[in-house]
This record gives sequence, C-alpha cells and structure tokens, in this order.
Amino acid sequence: MTAVTRRLAMAILNGFDAFFAEYKNITLGAQARFEAADWHGAQKAMRARLDLWKQKRAIVAEAAYTITGGSVESRDNWEEAKHEYAELIKHHDNYEIAQSFFNSIYCYVFKHEKIREQHTFAMTPAGHNGPMDSDSILRRYRFDGNNATEIVKQLLDNCEFNIPWEDQERDIGFIMDVVNRELMPRIPEGNTGEIIVETLESLFFRNKAAYLVGRVFSGDFSKPFVLPILHTENGSIFVDSLLHDPDDISILFSFSRSYFMVDASIPSEYVAFLRRLMPHKEIFELYNAMGMPKHGKTEFFRFAVNDTINSEDPYVIAPGIKGMVMLVFTRPDFGYVYKVIKDRFTPPKEMTRDHVKKCYSLVKRWDRGGRMADTQEFNNLAFDRRRFSDELMAELYKEVPSLIEENGNVLILKHVYIERKMTPLNLYLKDCDEQQLYSVMDEYGNAIKQLAAGNIFPGDMLLKNFGVTRHGRVVFYDYDEICPLTDCNFRALPEPKNDEQAMATQPWYEVKPEDVFPEEFRLFFSGNQRAKKVFDELHSDLYQPEYWRELQDRIRAGYVADVFPYRKKQRFQQRPF
Repeated sequence: MTAVTRRLAMAILNGFDAFFAEYKNITLGAQARFEAADWHGAQKAMRARLDLWKQKRAIVAEAAYTITGGSVESRDNWEEAKHEYAELIKHHDNYEIAQSFFNSIYCYVFKHEKIREQHTFAMTPAGHNGPMDSDSILRRYRFDGNNATEIVKQLLDNCEFNIPWEDQERDIGFIMDVVNRELMPRIPEGNTGEIIVETLESLFFRNKAAYLVGRVFSGDFSKPFVLPILHTENGSIFVDSLLHDPDDISILFSFSRSYFMVDASIPSEYVAFLRRLMPHKEIFELYNAMGMPKHGKTEFFRFAVNDTINSEDPYVIAPGIKGMVMLVFTRPDFGYVYKVIKDRFTPPKEMTRDHVKKCYSLVKRWDRGGRMADTQEFNNLAFDRRRFSDELMAELYKEVPSLIEENGNVLILKHVYIERKMTPLNLYLKDCDEQQLYSVMDEYGNAIKQLAAGNIFPGDMLLKNFGVTRHGRVVFYDYDEICPLTDCNFRALPEPKNDEQAMATQPWYEVKPEDVFPEEFRLFFSGNQRAKKVFDELHSDLYQPEYWRELQDRIRAGYVADVFPYRKKQRFQQRPF
C-alpha cells in the first residue's frame, strides 16, 4: 500500500463518518418536529437528508483529486485503496453502509463505467452474514398473566414524549380490547408465564405520525405489532390503532411509502429486528424503509445478481400496453421490471429525456403517500446478452439505440430504472369479479385523491399507468407527466356557441400547457364502460374543477394531508381529521 492510497481510503471513511453524523442529526430532530406538529419542517428535513449523500460524495470526490495529485483515475490506486479501506472499516459499526459510500465515490469518479469487484464492494463480501440482531436496541417486558395493562402503559410512557396524551387511559382500553380479542387467543396454551413483549427503543417517524414497533413472542410463537401515534389539533397525542396483521405491517413498510426517520446508530440492528417481523421482505427493502436508499441500492444490486444467477428465464418485454415514453422489460420469474427512456417518444408525447429524469427524481424526494412506487436508478447496468429474447433485442434497438452497448456476451444499458412489478390496472380489470371491481375502482379513485392531497397531479391517469399490488392496493408508476398539483389550472370545458364549435374535432378554445379539464377524465375509461360506471358511482367528484381548486387553495394555505397506511375501519375512533 502507498501513502496516497492510505490517504485516499481515510478521506473516504472520514467523508462517510461526516455524512452519517449529519444524517443522524437531521433524524434526531424528528421527534421534536412531531411534537411541534411541524409538518412542513418534517418534509424539508426529509428532502435535506436525501440530499446529504450526494453532497458528501461530491466533497470527498474533490478531495480525492487533490490527495492523488491528479492520478485519481488510476484503477490500480483504487484497487489498493479498497484493500486499505476494508481494513479501516473491519470493525466499524456500519461497515456495510461504509462500503456503499466507497462504491459511490468510485462510481462518481469513473462515471459509473467498468465497475468491477476488484475496485469496489459491488458484491457481498465473504463471511458477511447480513444484519445482526442486538438486544441493546430492545425494551423487554415479561407478561405474568395479569400485568398486560401495566405493560401497555409502560410501552406508552417509555415513548418519552414531551407533550401530553389526550387520554392515555382510554387508549390503553382500546389496545387491551384488541389484545384480549385478537392476540391472547392465538398464544399457545401453557406458555402464559413465558410471554415476552419487546419493542425497538426508537420510534419511527413519517408524515404526521410516530410508530412504536415491536412483537409478542412465546417459544416458537411470534406476533408483530405496531402502535401508530397521532397528533390532535390541540397539541396532545393519542394511539390511533393497533396493527398486528403481518400484511398490515408489510403495507406500513411498503415500497410505495416514504422513508422513515428513526434514531438508529447502527441501522443494520434495526433491519435485523424488522426482518424477524417481516421475513418475506428483502434486506434492501428494509434499508430503504429505514431511510438508507443508497445502501438499499447496493443490497438490491446484490439481490438482483444472485436472483439472476439462480434463474434460467429470459428477459422479455413486460406484459401490458407499450408505453409512449418508456420501454419496459422483465423476467417472468423476477418481481421487478426494468424501464428505459426511449430515444424518441410516441406522439402526442412532447418532452425530453431530462424532463422525464426530473419527474422520477421528484418522486424520489416527494411524500409518496403509499400511492407511488419507489425506483432504483442505475447507470451502465450490465446484462447477459444471451438471456434477451430476439423480440426484446429488436425492440431495444428500435426504441433505445443510444442507450445500448454490446461487448461479446455483455449487454450494457446506459440508464435504467428498476421498479416493483405490479399487475397493470387495465389488465387486472379484465379478469376481476364484481366485488374486486368495486374495490379496485375505489382504490383507483382514492389513489388519485391521495396523490392530489399530497400536492401531486399524475397528469396521465390512464388505467395502464396504475398497478395493483398483491395487497389489492392501486399504485401509480408512470411519472413522465407528473407535477405539483398547485402548478395546474383546473378549468371547466367551455360551452360551444354554435354548431361548428360543437362538431369541431380539435379544441376551438385556447388551451395552455398548465390547463386541465377534469370532465375529460371520463376518457380514461375508453373501452371499459363497466369500470367507468363503478368509478362514476364512487368518485364522480373528480370530474368537477371545483374539487381540485378547493384542494389547491387548502394546500396553498399550508394544509398537509394525513396519510394513513391502514384502513379507516382499523382506527380506534373516527375523527374529523
């Protein structure tokens, strides 16, 4: 090792430690913002935290140029620096995230080209067993058969809020009703004296809520639970529900939700506990949920590579109507789709590649509210060319020739988004029964309304641009026309003044780019009158310009929507907000 490579490794580690310290400081303010009901401050802090990684990466990359005396692009130096760095972080509490930071600096310097394991920590290191459990982050309570109410009170008191409970005794009663009705009957007989309740010591903050996360276990029996805690208008707090169904908790940590703020000095310990509660979730999903999307991207890459190695399925064009902006492909046995921006967009789409990228970046930084899919963005992603169907290769060369590079059996796509695979809503409607139709059309309308309440207008609301998750939720995933709701001008369609205007095939009135005519939303159901009839019954208010204007006025006046990652019927009380 040379002095230069040692200094390079140390500079990167110092940069990571500086990043994590600032990341922690922003996160530590989450409880104070919650207690003060500073919802705009919470949104600002979330965006600031998301920007931190790139900010520190640019600073460290600049230092790397200075340290190496202009030889920063010597890959031999980086190979040595990687070995030096591996030694420096061997006993680091967050060595796995530190590895991702090293990777990020390397990719920044080399513009994401020729990323090799000899220079980066691209793949899982030998001997790495994933996140490790730790008792130090847990609070434990032993149930003796008679002290359940006392334990619930301790759970709430140990949240250590600096504002009062609205009515803690009432909330304890609500919780005990669910415990006695739903949880106690499921605990195996004979284990009463061995029942343990454990919770993570730090609360999870997101949107306008705090969440206490834990589980009840006895022997082989284990049941997760989450207590959502909300703010009243008069400055007190209350428990809104008790979530204990694994599917409900999975939705809480969904890919369509914004990231949590949780005070975790060692995020991997929290990820390990969350994996106990949700064993079906992948590690990268939990790192994302914890607010570590850059390391989540590393873990996703490792997951995708291993999944591909263990598969024989080819890459094919994704099912559904072909997009005008994106070419989408997948493997039949893979739970994700790959999306690449076309070189030329199908008319009437008129926008640029940069515009589409900005839309995807906006979604990453916005409150997704459970209605927009998170994405992973990759540059120069390498594939095995032999796994691509002839039809897909022909489509790639037709639609995205500028993004393709072939080298023997290696196919490189220069820019790719990866997104969770869902059933396109238009395809779901073809096979659903009457009950499913009502449910999914209600979900579709609620998705539009909840996006709008979060100051997002989807733009193109065609059924094909929404997906249905395994939980039956409707999620938006086509972002090229997305914009803040407050940027739109919602208008009523002008009444024609004569027969010529009434019969015109093109608008006879002036239409500006920001103009939106809600009455035209009925056209989104073209060819599916069955779905349109149900939607009209459930959500006809969306056809009225007044609905949108009133919401815009509220948002401009400072309104921040409540986002409930569970159903209204699960709330202990029906409240006016």
